Amino acid sequence: SSGINAEWPLRPGTKMKVLVVKDIERDEIDFVSRTLGCRPIATADHMLPEHLGQADLVEEIHVGGGNKVVSITGCQSNAKTCSILVQGSNKLLADEAERSIHDALCVIRCLVKNKNMIAGGGAPEIELSIQLAQYAATLSGVESHCIKAFADALEIIPFTLAENAGLPPINIVTELRNRHAQGEAMAGINVKKCCITNITEENVLQPLLVSISAITLASETVRSILKIDDIVNTSR
Repeated sequence: SSGINAEWPLRPGTKMKVLVVKDIERDEIDFVSRTLGCRPIATADHMLPEHLGQADLVEEIHVGGGNKVVSITGCQSNAKTCSILVQGSNKLLADEAERSIHDALCVIRCLVKNKNMIAGGGAPEIELSIQLAQYAATLSGVESHCIKAFADALEIIPFTLAENAGLPPINIVTELRNRHAQGEAMAGINVKKCCITNITEENVLQPLLVSISAITLASETVRSILKIDDIVNTSR
């Protein structure tokens, strides 16, 4: 809210030397309440001791650029939460840092759900592609074509990895495929050395759940597209 309704808590709070924070985002209320061990209330009549939280220190600090944040430390609740302050010289850098942190947290969440790890560097995808291609050769008809197409589609992951690393993707994927065909199941794209190496010796690992989720979601998307019989054009 704004205007008089937003300012009325500040006046008695200032007189009583109580810090009043306004303009809290609605989606942050649950996080703040869970962290402090308090309950959201709508009126001052419900400001009872059992609804309040406790903390050792609440202060307003400067974070640069004229910005201020409210820091709450020493929370007495048992909630295991924290806040990460991301700063950058511009919005693009700050958004990129936020995205990187989000990706890292998602990887940790995957490890909590499933602790199994597999090799990275495109090794599992190219190995699965080779195995599926060999299996497709034993079949005939439509099933053989579908499985072969699925195997070919998996090569886009090491292809993209090589391309993003500034390496020749066709040469890298071809060499990677040959190394796996020779039985080197752990061979992967080493971005630092710009070549194919035993990726597990470089400690380049990834959660199994990440690969399972990616393949599952991609397969479900393709199935949904294939179920579309026609597209109705609503433009005039």
